[in-house]
Amino acid sequence: MEKIAVIGGSRGIGNAIVLQQLENKQVYNISRNTPDISHPNLIHYKADVLVDALPEIESIDALIYCPGSINLKPILSLSTDDFRNDFEINVIGAEKTIQHYLPALKKGTDPSIVLFSTVAVKLGMPYHASIAAAKGAVEGLVKSLGAELAPTIRINAIAPTITETTLSASILRNDRMKENMIERHPLKNYLKPPEVAQMADYLISKAAGSISGQIFQMDYGLVSFKI
Repeated sequence: MEKIAVIGGSRGIGNAIVLQQLENKQVYNISRNTPDISHPNLIHYKADVLVDALPEIESIDALIYCPGSINLKPILSLSTDDFRNDFEINVIGAEKTIQHYLPALKKGTDPSIVLFSTVAVKLGMPYHASIAAAKGAVEGLVKSLGAELAPTIRINAIAPTITETTLSASILRNDRMKENMIERHPLKNYLKPPEVAQMADYLISKAAGSISGQIFQMDYGLVSFKI
């Protein structure tokens, strides 16, 4: 049975990934909160990736790092701590996790890593300075490690548009805001966590064996089209 470590699988996209993988894979979830899931294939470790020591796992076939932040403020309202905190959770947490589990990944079968970026890296968006800067660093990490870890370990990132999770609840807090968000996207929708989980599933699969160092936009046309 394949073994997958998911960081941040108690909520949102991470939770959707855990749910999708449980039926035929051993899933290790590492998060501050316990997921509301019970399954014989799920092992949960309670840990804050930025503070606590990460649990030891002998071998894994895939590592998916899901923690992120949505910190939207005008540049004059952003403090140095805002930039530092966003960088910590999005970049330092990923770096710490990858370094810790690299030996376990090297023991896995066709091992791969999936990180998360955002469409705001490629599409200039007001009030996104801190998060776009942090996720830009994530994309640089993917490119660099894709080269460094080849041919043993693949690494890719998903760059989603806004996704309906608790993290984005303030942005999608009523029907009018949801309708405005739908209209903003050329394909007239925004993401739900299971859609992103499906992309993660593909990227860790053997079907994606030729793909590494890539950033996959899931944007309902937001970045690519002007209609």
